[in-house]
Parts: sequence; structure tokens; C-alpha cells
Amino acid sequence: MALLKRVMTSMERIAPLSLAEHAWDNVGLLVEAPYPRTRIAATTPQRVFLTIDFTSAVVDEALNDTSVGVIIAYHPPIFRGLKKLQLKDSKQRMVLQCVAKGVSVYSPHTSCDSCEDGVNDWLLKGFGDAGSSAVYVPSEKPPAGHENSGKGRIFTFNNPQPVQRVIEQIKAHLGMKFVRAAIHPTHSSNEKLISTVGVWAGSGSEMINHKADLYLTGELGHHFVLEALEQNSTVVLCEHSNTERGYLSAVLKPKLEDLLSKDGGEAVEVIVSVTDKDPLVVV
Repeated sequence: MALLKRVMTSMERIAPLSLAEHAWDNVGLLVEAPYPRTRIAATTPQRVFLTIDFTSAVVDEALNDTSVGVIIAYHPPIFRGLKKLQLKDSKQRMVLQCVAKGVSVYSPHTSCDSCEDGVNDWLLKGFGDAGSSAVYVPSEKPPAGHENSGKGRIFTFNNPQPVQRVIEQIKAHLGMKFVRAAIHPTHSSNEKLISTVGVWAGSGSEMINHKADLYLTGELGHHFVLEALEQNSTVVLCEHSNTERGYLSAVLKPKLEDLLSKDGGEAVEVIVSVTDKDPLVVV
């Protein structure tokens, strides 16, 4: 079986595309190379390359590795309709480069957010076994194996925690020295402890419609932050892709490797981009 077919079959088990936000998202196989890349040496395993963002640096990294046959880009490199394919446009150029090199591109995006053991569930792991979690918006027709899938998550501590303790747990889990926070006065004074944490990877504006003592997300517009404070909630912002990137190494890589090792095909190595990073830094 061809590498692309094997990857698509495994990804459908990990993050079924039926869970994606099809009304606005663009998921699944986005670039299918008509002449797939062949390995230079039979002793070198084929590779699947994981990244959050599809940037020129990331594409160069992937294509310079002649063993890479498929790129899994969490954020879709093609999001809206294309009327032309020209090198002067950076996104179009990167897609053309992949096609020319025989590398296909697959994007799971919101299906990875909603699935069981997906990005949002990974975000919750920073709180360990100190409480329990539930889905904010359960899937109406969850596929088999993903009965607890849906949009967003809410974590409830067994014992309410001071806000600074919760923030330190978030930073430790994401490997970040700093986060942005809008802390409600009752939390900063410890007049009120944090009992519930709402989690929404990436952009969390939709989460504000659901109650939580603290909202954890990547980015949130100014007025949504103000609205959360008016609801007596604290907001912690980690920058968009910082809430997603750790999932690749911690969860997706081992899951995909395991499934590919059991499908009867040739050995495949799954690697994670080393150049992929959030564009925003604290200076």
C-alpha cells in the first residue's frame, strides 16, 4: 500500500474527518502528488513529517529530507479557493514545491481538536489527575472510538487551586516562561480559587459562551477578554500555536507510528519539524 494511503487510513482512526468544522475548515488530503517521491536507498525508511504551520522554512526542512513522502500540516496550507498557482504567491509556491518534489500534504486541523485524545485533551494533561474533564459541546454523531469527542473541554479540580498555581501548571506543561493573563481581581487576591478551567486550542472566542473560572486558549480578541472579566473569569493566553504544537510529539507522533507499524506495510518513521514555531515571542 502506498505511503499516502496508509497515512490517510491511520489519521482517519486518530482524528476522523467527520469531526471537523466543515462549515469553515478545510481538512483531509489537500495536496496529492501525482508522482510520489521514491526513496534514494532501500535501507532508509520512508518518513512522515509533522508540523503545525506550513511555512517556507518548514517546507524547506521537509523537502530537504529526501525520505519524507507525506507532510501532515495541522493548519491547512490551502484554506480558500485558488484561481491560480503561481510562484510569486508564497502559499502557492510552497504547494507547487511539494508537488514538484512528489510530497503530498494532509491536514487534520479541527478534527484533531475534537477527537478523543486530541489537542484539547492534551492541553488538559498539564493538570494531571487533579480533577476530571468533560466536553463543552459534544459531537452529535461521534464515530466509533470517539464517543467523548466534541468542541472544547472543561476541567474541574477536585480541590480548587489558587490562580497562580494554575498558571504555573500551564506554563510547565507548554514549556513556556511567560504567558499573557487577564486575572480577575477576586482570583488575584485569592478571594476566590479556580475550580474550573475551560480549554480551547488555538483561538478560543467560541469558548466564552460557556462558563469557567479560567479560560485557557491561544488567542482571544480584546473585547472577548473584557467580556470574560465581566463574567468574573480569568483569561490565560499562550499564543495560538503554542496551545497545539506539543501535541505533535507527545501524542500524534507515537500514535501514528504505532498504527503504521501494524498495517503490514514497510517501516515508516514519523518526525516532527524542528523549525516550526509560533511567530510571536516576548522581547
